[in-house]
Amino acid sequence: MAASCMAASELLHNIKLIHFVRRTSSSRLHFSSQLLQAQRDPQQLVGVVGLEIHAQISSNTKLFSGSSVQFLAPPNSLVSFFDASLPGTLPVLNRRCVEAAVMTGLALNCTINRRSLFDRKHYFYADLPAGYQITQQRRPVAVDGMLTYSVLGGKKRNQVIRKNVHIKQIQLEQDSGKSLHDDVHSQTLIDLNRAGVGLMELVMEPDMSCGEEAAAAVRELQLILQALGTCQGNMSEGQLRVDANVSVHKPGEPLGIRTEVKNINSIRYLARAIDFEIQRQTDVVQRGGTVQNETRAYDSKSGETVAMRDKEGLQDYRFMPEPNLPPLIVFEDNASLPAGIDACQAVVVQTIKEGLPELPSIKRDRLVQLYGILPEHSFTLVNEDGLMEYFEEVMKSTKREPRKVIGWVTNELLGLLKQQELSVSQSPVVPAALAELLELQEAGHISSSVSKQVFQEMWRSPGRTAAQIIREQDLGLVSDAAELHRICQKVVDSHPEEVCAIRSGNKKVLNKLMGLVQKETKGRADPVLVREILEEKTS
Repeated sequence: MAASCMAASELLHNIKLIHFVRRTSSSRLHFSSQLLQAQRDPQQLVGVVGLEIHAQISSNTKLFSGSSVQFLAPPNSLVSFFDASLPGTLPVLNRRCVEAAVMTGLALNCTINRRSLFDRKHYFYADLPAGYQITQQRRPVAVDGMLTYSVLGGKKRNQVIRKNVHIKQIQLEQDSGKSLHDDVHSQTLIDLNRAGVGLMELVMEPDMSCGEEAAAAVRELQLILQALGTCQGNMSEGQLRVDANVSVHKPGEPLGIRTEVKNINSIRYLARAIDFEIQRQTDVVQRGGTVQNETRAYDSKSGETVAMRDKEGLQDYRFMPEPNLPPLIVFEDNASLPAGIDACQAVVVQTIKEGLPELPSIKRDRLVQLYGILPEHSFTLVNEDGLMEYFEEVMKSTKREPRKVIGWVTNELLGLLKQQELSVSQSPVVPAALAELLELQEAGHISSSVSKQVFQEMWRSPGRTAAQIIREQDLGLVSDAAELHRICQKVVDSHPEEVCAIRSGNKKVLNKLMGLVQKETKGRADPVLVREILEEKTS
């Protein structure tokens, strides 16, 4: 388990995942060593992690009103009478939000409840004008699902290890408004634009053991939601917010007292917050103290969690049935629709199931089977937005082996994108241009070192083709036998010791002479021809 947790860090770092966790601090290294120790000693404390994830539904309007949904709209410009909780206003359920929840439930192998219920959850914050939130506490729309995610493990950290986390439920609920703190004037202002926006709350069982596993699970969920189109998953805009429930215990004993780390808005911070909290609780227990059941926040500057308040219990929320909404009914198929109900007006599970897109796990398996690439490369392609499509476009225009193309896409292309903080769609080198370059190399017009030089020039000068750059800078392979014989003879004559070593049986030294010839020709010599000539002259 410890090995997979540590390996996941590298996976998450290499494939966007916001390039998850870099283990540089001594505290995180200490935590890793504790996981290794726990594997050997069952009396060691280990972490237990469950997640509650709030995903903002991609919809033009809010869950119970016709107000528009738009990020960064002027404050309080998208607020209906119902959103502001004016007396006499009533909720009207948004069908799109129901379909999104059902689609997400199906993608996560959930059971869809044909009849679900709405409840009021009471709490009193200034950004919740009604004093309660409409949610689904008693009977949610979907239950008993499973999310399969993967991490890299093994000695070389290139073995794909699949893990499962159970989905307890998916429920529909309203979002709250936002509190905007003005430190200059010592006041707090309220923006209700977000109040009433549709959310899916996904509750994950405590099946994870460390921050890396939780981060990998959230990233996989994020990819699934984006593939479905049910949530854009942009954490920086609050479209995906995570609460982590963390505890420690000795294997085989009951779970410990848990704390909740609220509103983590970055996958990288999620991993760090969980690992810190496991270490903090471990230290508390080992000193003979008691972990408090409380709500905590993560301070990204200090890398620590800080206490916010005592954890509310169910009795604090005073749940009650929502009197203004009837039970939510979805239908299995068109045949189950009651007389008089049009299929266009109902939510039909079978119709939604038939429209499910290709999910990330299926994409990875398809890439491995179709192109014969390594599983870890399939992670990079799928997890980086737009990279899989880029790779497949290149493959349509080149005869190069997929394993050679994948190196260009995941190393050369992605490396420059990361360096300049660009998305794949912003790449100055389009797939067709890269394919042309690879074809020129495959045909023997340029060497591998020159091809990388040409790629750099294509990146700096968008629109210039590989052929143009090769012609203008005279970068084509030197294949003139007489010229290569002259250069090789010059190298042989000036390195008698290396020649003697080769003639004594040390053939590896030949590579050094080849490198010197390539230096003389600025990487333009045909390596096959150079080797043949050098072997002849040193035999």
